Amino acid sequence: MLLDVLVSLAFADCITNLANKIIEPQSPSSRSPPAMSMTPPASTTSAIVANTASSSHVLKIDGYSRTKGLATGVHLRSCSFAVGGHSWHIAYLPNGDCLERADYISIFLVLDDAPPVAGPVLAQFTMSLLDRGGKPSRNLLKDDCFSVRCDVSVVTEFRAEDASSAAAAAAAPSFVAVPPSDLPRHLGDLLASGQGADVQFRVDGEEFAAHRCVLAVRSPVFGAELFGAMKEGREAHLVVIDDMRADVFRNLLHFVYTDALPEPNKPPGRQEEEEALMAQHLLVAADRYGMERLKLICEEALCRHIDVGTLATTLALAEQHRCQGLKDACVEFLKAPGALNAVMATDGFDHLAVSCPGLMKELMSKLAAR
Repeated sequence: MLLDVLVSLAFADCITNLANKIIEPQSPSSRSPPAMSMTPPASTTSAIVANTASSSHVLKIDGYSRTKGLATGVHLRSCSFAVGGHSWHIAYLPNGDCLERADYISIFLVLDDAPPVAGPVLAQFTMSLLDRGGKPSRNLLKDDCFSVRCDVSVVTEFRAEDASSAAAAAAAPSFVAVPPSDLPRHLGDLLASGQGADVQFRVDGEEFAAHRCVLAVRSPVFGAELFGAMKEGREAHLVVIDDMRADVFRNLLHFVYTDALPEPNKPPGRQEEEEALMAQHLLVAADRYGMERLKLICEEALCRHIDVGTLATTLALAEQHRCQGLKDACVEFLKAPGALNAVMATDGFDHLAVSCPGLMKELMSKLAAR
């Protein structure tokens, strides 16, 4: 209907403009014959394209049965996350948002921009239940925990683009299928084979062969250690690391060569616990070697594994290695009803109070201001 109105208005405006013009008649001699074109006009195509920004956020409910003590209509909120230039959070109501839905869980995506943005925000989202491995699942509850992933797509702008060339390219037959890049796989094979390796690392009783050029281009710290002052002799070919576990260094090397972490091979029952422990060790290693992307990957993983038992050590780790996002996630966890008292009863909290008094003061200030 809107399109019909716009077209009608445009047509009426065009007729009005034509009616207001004075058309001077031309004599037959002054009129030039119309130019004749031997080629028909080429057809063109355009498209209205919606530019979108997409991201996802995982909310873990750890201790579902305890949240059922809240009244109907009372909600708990996730940490805020940004998508498409806007701030969002997930609202979780364990006993529904109204009496009619008191026997159900209600989950909402909330736009929390302040002040309110001008005009509507166009977005699409889906909510998925996840199993303990982070995969979509229909099974809701395991060990009194479940996770919800919210996938959000926000329309950032509408634009028109010439689709003629794109349509022609799509219509043209494709005779060659180009595979995705296999560079990470080849570099991983290079690491595994040790071919051409020119430096050895001895870590926790194990030795690892590597290539100093690969290490240097991925880590400025490795570059300084391996090429600094043009090291010569045995020191240049054997590096001993005394303060790291061998499995942590193995995963660190795997990331250096492939830009990805290896799949965990622990039994399902211990996989989540081992993933959190490995993320802690790798975060320390990433900070040590100046590998910012790996550090952020570990920080994001630890945000998903915060619970009463791990909060104190996680918060101390975030403080020591300047992980503001992880600190914010810990503070948000403590805002849940009963969470602070439960954490204060742990031995880790006592150690945190002694070892990081400045952090404790900052923490209490933030919790008092909620």
